[in-house]
Amino acid sequence: MKPRLSLPMWHERHAAPPAPMSAEEMRARGWDAVDVVFVTGDAYIDHPSFAMAILHRVLEAAGFRVGMLSQPDWRTCEPWRIFGKPRLFYAVSAGNMDSLINHYTANKKVRNDDAYSPGGRIGLRPDRATLPYCHRAREAFPGVPIIAGGVEASLRRLAHYDYWSDTVRRSILLDTKADLLVYGMGEQNIVEIARRLATGKTVKDLRDLRGVAYALGARESADLVSRDAESSERSALRSEDSASRLTGFKSIELPSFEAVRDDKKAFVEATRLIHLNTNPFNAATLVQFHERQAIVATPPAFPLPAEEMDRIYDLPYTRRPHPSYKEPIPAHEMIKDSVTIMRGCFGGCTFCSITAHQGRIIQSRSPDSIQREVNKLAADPDFKGVISDIGGPTANMYQMRCTRPEVEVKCKRLSCVHPTVCKLLGTDHGPTIGLMKRVRETPGISKVFVSSGIRMDLAQLSPEYVKELATHHVGGRLKVAPEHAAPGVLELMKKPSIANFDVFADQFAEASKKAGKPKQFLVPYFIASHPGSELSEMIDLAIYLKRNGYQPDQVQDFIPAPFDIATCMWYAGVDPISGKEVKVARHLRDRKLQRALMQFFKPENWFEVRDALREAERNDLIGNGCDCLIPANPPKQAIEARRQRANAAARHDYTHSVANPGQGEPAGERETPPLAANRGYRPHRKSQQRKRQPR
Repeated sequence: MKPRLSLPMWHERHAAPPAPMSAEEMRARGWDAVDVVFVTGDAYIDHPSFAMAILHRVLEAAGFRVGMLSQPDWRTCEPWRIFGKPRLFYAVSAGNMDSLINHYTANKKVRNDDAYSPGGRIGLRPDRATLPYCHRAREAFPGVPIIAGGVEASLRRLAHYDYWSDTVRRSILLDTKADLLVYGMGEQNIVEIARRLATGKTVKDLRDLRGVAYALGARESADLVSRDAESSERSALRSEDSASRLTGFKSIELPSFEAVRDDKKAFVEATRLIHLNTNPFNAATLVQFHERQAIVATPPAFPLPAEEMDRIYDLPYTRRPHPSYKEPIPAHEMIKDSVTIMRGCFGGCTFCSITAHQGRIIQSRSPDSIQREVNKLAADPDFKGVISDIGGPTANMYQMRCTRPEVEVKCKRLSCVHPTVCKLLGTDHGPTIGLMKRVRETPGISKVFVSSGIRMDLAQLSPEYVKELATHHVGGRLKVAPEHAAPGVLELMKKPSIANFDVFADQFAEASKKAGKPKQFLVPYFIASHPGSELSEMIDLAIYLKRNGYQPDQVQDFIPAPFDIATCMWYAGVDPISGKEVKVARHLRDRKLQRALMQFFKPENWFEVRDALREAERNDLIGNGCDCLIPANPPKQAIEARRQRANAAARHDYTHSVANPGQGEPAGERETPPLAANRGYRPHRKSQQRKRQPR
């Protein structure tokens, strides 16, 4: 007889067993069924940096049994049946990332690895993973509620621009046929959903929750608003009244899917309304019609208080991948010794999805809760004494909130720090400094790094914080994100001027020198091809990099992720907030030239940089002058690199792709087909022999 496990089963590492991933593990616990099956596109890692771990632990703490279906084979519904019929619902997520961003680069080439898969292997999840996962759940057990969530579902809950198909797609709810979508951070909602369904409630009884979206049927949508021969003004008023009665919240009707698909002005207006309704204290319910069906998205969930954050992060995580994995998982290797102290970001960067998903209001853990996690980490015999990161989306926003709660509940501002730091924002770094000191003085802790991003304009307000950072919490390099040098592009990004970065760089260098670490340096991140950035702006950035001695190892290409304000600029050519036109580098060649300009110092980029400078009529930057980006003549490395690229293209090995299981192909990466034998340099010829031409 197999051993029976009880929950919680505590051991010396203060952890309970991970969720079962097989029927054998489920039965070993004495269970004959589970309440919830969590389907995820990531490998299962029981660490509080991963959503599946947090959601499993909060459900477990509430008394529910959870089975974990990690990276299942989506070509059949059989994996969805391994735990039997779930008593309550399927919880479906594509993973910690949007599956398309996880799969493809900005140039739509397949990535070489997947950090969230064992061994970094690609092809273990499908494109648009939320869709097939929901379909297989419905196929496995019709009638079981399906709750979609995660980043992919959150950012696609309404009509959105999809970069990979270059189209405006409808709400993911209509494609997945999910019963409910939970957007944002879902700990409170998933427990409330489980409790209500356990008491006999239906999915329709969940529509009063905050932070959810759902599709109404055609009849329900017709009841929501009358679309007959009435005036548009009267129809809008009826829509607001009906939707308010339905959801209990003030409601706004967005331009319909058909309107935003066919008219970019309507898309811009919808984006503007969506982002102006992200503050949970004053946001309205958003209603968007898709033909005869209405998609309803209730206001975002309220931010979690410190007590609730503590309860979530104090749960008994093992901080390890499930024991069934035999290969290391890159994402776990990166964050296994990190500690999350807060969530959310009030920076409001237009190209970033953190604010849209985690919220603009900072939610912080208490110092005592953080200390408890650090103590458990220090007691782990596998721990080497180094905390790789103590932070969050922005490490130095810990415990920063608006100092006027009565203003915070009315505020519609999208960024608390742009164009200037709001005078009502609490910018005291004292709690952060105190926490850093407390953690690094913990017995068993030899070093504590801050590897998360920091907001440089906030850090400048506290010389003491910069001193603490440079003296104790930087391992030689500090990653920062000025993003660009051109004022117009930075304005569109909602980022401070490059002069702000220069001031911080001087502060950090001085603090490092005083700490006896003069060789510490900054690693700045910049973005190529962001809306508003043309060749002239990228040339200005390249000149700035050369004058200041920066040579970026990696280039971050702008990817238009769903829901972002910058994505609206990319698609429509208009800033939805200001209404001003924005120039966009949409073509692959333009993006390639911008990327090369950022790494002008690499010999292999010589030809691309030359083409960019000639096109921008900046021949003055070719030669041996102080500001010249490239020499007058191509170096040998440039000629050799061009030759190798040409040869690679001739061999057809310059690209690769993931197979399409829908066409019967085995999952994984396609093999490169060999060139046909006996073919010349013109493949349409039947033989290598040239036809003899008459003299």
